[in-house]
Amino acid sequence: MRTAWLKALALVAVVIAITLVVVNNISGDASSQLLNVSYDPTRELFQDLNRHFVAQYYKDTGKRLTIQQSHGGSSRQARAVIDGTPADVVTLALPSDVDSLRKRGLIAENWSQRLPNSSQPYTSTIVFVVRKGNPRAIKDWPDLVRPGVSVITPNPKTSGNGKLSVLAAWGSVISRGGTEAQALEYLKGLYQHVPVLDPGARDATNTFTQEKLGDVHLTWENEALLEAAEYQGEVEIVYPPVSIRAEPSVAWVDANVARRKTTAYAKAYLEFLYTDEAQETIAWHGYRPINSAILQRHAAQLPPISLFPVTILAQSWDEAQEKFFADNGIFDLIHPSKGGAR
Repeated sequence: MRTAWLKALALVAVVIAITLVVVNNISGDASSQLLNVSYDPTRELFQDLNRHFVAQYYKDTGKRLTIQQSHGGSSRQARAVIDGTPADVVTLALPSDVDSLRKRGLIAENWSQRLPNSSQPYTSTIVFVVRKGNPRAIKDWPDLVRPGVSVITPNPKTSGNGKLSVLAAWGSVISRGGTEAQALEYLKGLYQHVPVLDPGARDATNTFTQEKLGDVHLTWENEALLEAAEYQGEVEIVYPPVSIRAEPSVAWVDANVARRKTTAYAKAYLEFLYTDEAQETIAWHGYRPINSAILQRHAAQLPPISLFPVTILAQSWDEAQEKFFADNGIFDLIHPSKGGAR
């Protein structure tokens, strides 16, 4: 069970949680250390992946590496790197968060083409977590706007989970033949049911599971699986008929690795995410590996679901960012700042 100190750590603006994965202490050798700046719910995933990678890299090269992790809302993490956090690699929730670093000259123009599958080693989606027995009978997106239903989801201004909740909700209307006017009306109604906007996915999880606020939690599939495992008998997962295909993306940060002389390590680290060993670990932690055979082996945990692409909402992730989340975008239109945000 998570403890209250996680909630407190989640409020730290730049580095929310740091975990050291060390095969052997390398005091003073900064070139043997990597910093992975990631989004909120990937703590457990990368703790496991880092352990496997460090051991494999030492076996292959005789070089002992240390990997540090930093976690928080994805957009906030991207901003931290722009503001100077010395990330060697970023593993963020949306391609647009990574691309914001390219726009600042920190990452190469062709970053998305440097690794397989557009630098996306796994995918995910947004699902529902409800109270045990599903007392509100929540099965689909329209159920979220019924009278009396309270919805927990994080702030899309700071969180990848928050952004994807907005896009999934909008797309649930468009993918079924609805108009943008109908999607706007639905989204406006939905956020009238959201009592508080936490800064990141893990914060929202704690609000739902520990503070017992809300009837339904819109969250990453992997986070939902973790909630269901840790709070057995209290919550359960509901897969809506449709949701968005989330595409977390990874890149080494060219400006930083060049200065720190860690380019080879950073590239090897991200390339490792595409190996069978890493893809198995990714699936075990509730993310959808791009290796279809491995995904199929984990179908009991990661069942088939109809996932629509971001391109039914906008031409690209960057355009979706501008359309929905830029100042005076759609989210500002339907949810002006109010006291419920935190």
